[in-house]
Amino acid sequence: MKDLKFEQKRSLSRQEAADQLTALADALREGGDAELDLGPGTLGLRIPDDLDSELEVEIGGGEIELEIELKWKTAPTRATPPRTESPAEKPKRKKTPAPAGRSRSAKRSTTKAS
Repeated sequence: MKDLKFEQKRSLSRQEAADQLTALADALREGGDAELDLGPGTLGLRIPDDLDSELEVEIGGGEIELEIELKWKTAPTRATPPRTESPAEKPKRKKTPAPAGRSRSAKRSTTKAS
């Protein structure tokens, strides 16, 4: 079952069809929250940056049918931002002194060959 379905069928003049497509194009160009005036009502959509599209043309029976389909995922209902630690929350590493008698540089022993 779909969460929401809106369908509208009506006859339009060429100018009205162009106006409707222009309103859709403007909403797509702007992205984010968009409101489309669809005659008797307004449809509000959240439009992301990336969409899937399908263009279909069918010719037959004395008619031409042009379908433009745009599809995108709905936004997650509640996105939890990743947790980042503040400097105060990070555990501090303790510096431990090196054991007595050892140094960082290794001592080299030299022997003379006779």
